[in-house]
Amino acid sequence: MGEYAGSGYRNPPLLVYRFDGQVIHLPPLLYRTAQLLDELSKAAERPLNGRQTMSRIARELSRTTGRTFNAEHVIFLIDQKLAPLGITTYSDGSQPTVTKSEHPFLGLRFRAALVSERATWFISGLFSWLYRPLILVVAVTAILAGEIWLFSTQNLGQAMAHVLANPAGILLVVLLTLASAAFHEVGHAAACRYGKVPPGAMGCGIYLVWPAFYTDVTNSYRLSRSGRLRIDLGGVYFNGLFILGLVLLYLHTGSPLLLVTLLLVNMEMVQQLLPTLRFDGYYIVSDLVGIPDLFKYVGPILKRTILRRPADERLNALKRWPQIVVTVWVLAVLPALVIQLGIVFVRLPDLAVIAWQTMVTLASDATAGGNPVIGVASACVQILFLLLPLLGLVLILWQLLVLAVRFLRKRGAGRALRGFLRNSPR
Repeated sequence: MGEYAGSGYRNPPLLVYRFDGQVIHLPPLLYRTAQLLDELSKAAERPLNGRQTMSRIARELSRTTGRTFNAEHVIFLIDQKLAPLGITTYSDGSQPTVTKSEHPFLGLRFRAALVSERATWFISGLFSWLYRPLILVVAVTAILAGEIWLFSTQNLGQAMAHVLANPAGILLVVLLTLASAAFHEVGHAAACRYGKVPPGAMGCGIYLVWPAFYTDVTNSYRLSRSGRLRIDLGGVYFNGLFILGLVLLYLHTGSPLLLVTLLLVNMEMVQQLLPTLRFDGYYIVSDLVGIPDLFKYVGPILKRTILRRPADERLNALKRWPQIVVTVWVLAVLPALVIQLGIVFVRLPDLAVIAWQTMVTLASDATAGGNPVIGVASACVQILFLLLPLLGLVLILWQLLVLAVRFLRKRGAGRALRGFLRNSPR
């Protein structure tokens, strides 16, 4: 995939896209070795002779690096470095055992593709023209005008009260909000297509406990920093286009359902721009500083700033200004998350009681209206939205307990080892 453009590292890593979608960072020597293997395998009209291939790669590495390589050196690089990463087979042709990458902290889980890469490529092509500069400026201006009109002239509270009293209206608002979330993902895919890199599959997964749509935009690493930022902001941009369409529809129909949907879509946009969890705002910060995973620097930064320990090699590998930005991000986001979680967990019993009372009321009123089927369906949707946050809080608490137990065990094992070494005879 080439060099990671706009990197926050002192030595920008070179990227390889592995067969399972994992992006691997490689130093120049290993990257060049993998690149030569790839070029030779594509150019070969018949199966490659192993020894001849290693000798050709060794000659090319010697020419480009100024160091002397032979076939045994190349075999060592393949068998000891590249094959264990799952980038190549072993030199004898055997397949390596590739360990599946761990789920990133607070990442999307249980993903299932719903739209294939080929279909995503077609869909994104229908909308990629919306990123042309003139159209983009006109669209953003219209979106801002629509937002000003919405929040300065409309009574959103009255519209919300009207919809909550209408079970069918609740279902329609939920469906429109889901459509906006799906269109959000089309925005990411269309930004990829505009940047001339293929988007991956689109699908659905579980984020914490909430169902969430996703688009595979791993190929965005092939783009510059500005290209990646376009993809990061593409989802919110398409939410804005969805809002513009709803405003025009509301001017034609005057339905309060559309006002409530507009409010919920705006709330979705605000949530996506938060840099705390792995929403679009997080990836915007990540691409601005050129560091793919910010969460892995939480520990090193806390050790340096709180415990006053020397910076470890992960921090020293970063440029100066990305270190500052990531430090500010960690020191701002982590306390905010802790305070928010603390307040919520203290209030958890009260929230559970309120949710239970609301669910009882919804269940008793479900069949009171004119259409019991719609009433029951609406009540089930509302009960689901009441239960999911509570389940998410319980899951987060469980994950924090697991992390705390692992930390204490590791700390205890480390102390036991240091005690053994201190007391053992020399």
